[in-house]
Amino acid sequence: MKQKCGFLAIAGFLLCTGIFPLTTFGQLGHILPGFDKTEFLEMLKISSYQGDTLYNPDLPPPQNFKKIYRSKTMGLDNRWDLWESDQAVAVISIRGTTSEATSWLANFYSAMVPATGRLKLSNDFSFDYHLCDDDKAAVHTGWLIAAAFLSRDILPKIDSLAKNGVHEFYIMGHSQGGAIAYLLTAHFRNLQKQGQLPANFVFKTYCSAAPKPGNLYFAYAYENMTKGGWAFTVVNSADWVPETPFSIQTTMDFNPSNPFVNAKSTIKKASLLKRLAMNHFYNSLDKPTKKANRRFQKQLGKTLGRFIKKSLPEFETPKYYNSNNYTRAGQSIVLYADAEYHKLFPDVPGKIWTHHAFEAYLYLTEKY
Repeated sequence: MKQKCGFLAIAGFLLCTGIFPLTTFGQLGHILPGFDKTEFLEMLKISSYQGDTLYNPDLPPPQNFKKIYRSKTMGLDNRWDLWESDQAVAVISIRGTTSEATSWLANFYSAMVPATGRLKLSNDFSFDYHLCDDDKAAVHTGWLIAAAFLSRDILPKIDSLAKNGVHEFYIMGHSQGGAIAYLLTAHFRNLQKQGQLPANFVFKTYCSAAPKPGNLYFAYAYENMTKGGWAFTVVNSADWVPETPFSIQTTMDFNPSNPFVNAKSTIKKASLLKRLAMNHFYNSLDKPTKKANRRFQKQLGKTLGRFIKKSLPEFETPKYYNSNNYTRAGQSIVLYADAEYHKLFPDVPGKIWTHHAFEAYLYLTEKY
């Protein structure tokens, strides 16, 4: 009896934390919290039909959903699909990187902007956004531009579905699509918080093979708003894409209470010789990262911003957030690439998509 009670207690804990799903996908026809392997496999299959760089027509089709809408290409070569099941559940599927230069430009335009603000994208389109309440939070500019254009098309579609009784939505993206899915999730949840989207809308997000969307404070806020098993980042440990963009942490990225932030004032209290030695040591660590951060801001912000204006002529360059401290966000599901995996998916020079492809993620998810 004690053993049975102990098992029930552990199961209850796993359900509450969102580690263990409450039921198999589709059993009740409703979206439930927690990572569900069967559910994620269905999302992968839906995403694989986007027709982006990783497209393979021989992959298996989704079993429970039918595509009811495909958007036009917009923004920085962005597109999304809408799928619906017989159980009044829908999937917002975001396309990943394509072979177009504009799509890659969206990836490289990685200077950060504050997680709350306004982007002027054209003379008749300004995007007001509030992704979280923390004024230290910042996100990737290129993917925020993509999220802005997609959001403008998505919101009327899900509003129409709601009138037909659909209130539950998966947000799914693989690769660049996953990066954009982070920002759309934060945007939609904050629209709910502000009363601009119905409170009974349910959003569950899978960011698959996604790059890092913003800084640590955005990650904290994102994980807080989706806690309880409502957002997952699924990563193949052999995949290089989730390692991007480059991350540079400086003393400017720390919380105010961090002793490194106030190191200068502490050093001033030391004797002259100790002060000279400690200043030299501190500067040798602090200055190189700040210099690298300035270089990244210049190249990935100011320089690439000029190329963005060639694609979006009326785009107004925003004021960048002074950070490049990118980090992963969301509850992590690690698909571990073991020796058996590497026999099937070996590293081959020049083949950069091997571990990022849907085939690799489908294989590892089946084993999970």
